[in-house]
Amino acid sequence: MINRIRDIRLQKGLTLADVAAACQPPTTAQTIGRLETGMRNLSLAWMNRIAAALSVEPESLLRSEASAVPIVVAVLSESGVESPRTRREALLPSDLATDAPWMVLEVGASCGEYRAGDQVWLRQHDWHDAARLVNRDVLAPCPAGRFAFGRLLDRTEAGLVLLPPASGQKPIATEPPPWLAVAEMLVRKL
Repeated sequence: MINRIRDIRLQKGLTLADVAAACQPPTTAQTIGRLETGMRNLSLAWMNRIAAALSVEPESLLRSEASAVPIVVAVLSESGVESPRTRREALLPSDLATDAPWMVLEVGASCGEYRAGDQVWLRQHDWHDAARLVNRDVLAPCPAGRFAFGRLLDRTEAGLVLLPPASGQKPIATEPPPWLAVAEMLVRKL
């Protein structure tokens, strides 16, 4: 059975040992390596364990031999555009699936690093998760149907402190929101 475990693992920057430790119950890096290469059969139970460890849907670990898979053809670095050192499949946005629902912030006018027409895809989190989301762009609901968006600077008992994306603006404080959403992906038409 052809699988995408290795491609997804590498895209997420994880080692075999990282995935093995994240499995419930934990396993060995050697076992994960054998499952990746097909030297060991990928059962439904193993698919579920590895998918949970990689935070993806189990079906994203499989691929059809007939379907064309997007391949990384070039890498842009400080020294210019180069061919990738190894053949890698591109990670599709659908492979980023988790249990948290997607939310989209549409940018109506250029603001800071965001351009008009951009879509910022966010994942919803409980507001108590804010401490681990410091220095990430977040969207938080405010009273009267309003929202606050910006770089999360701090989470206090009184609420959140956000730095708006436009340059020169002062940090804003919000009350504790019922939830917040962290930016995970930027979609920009060229």
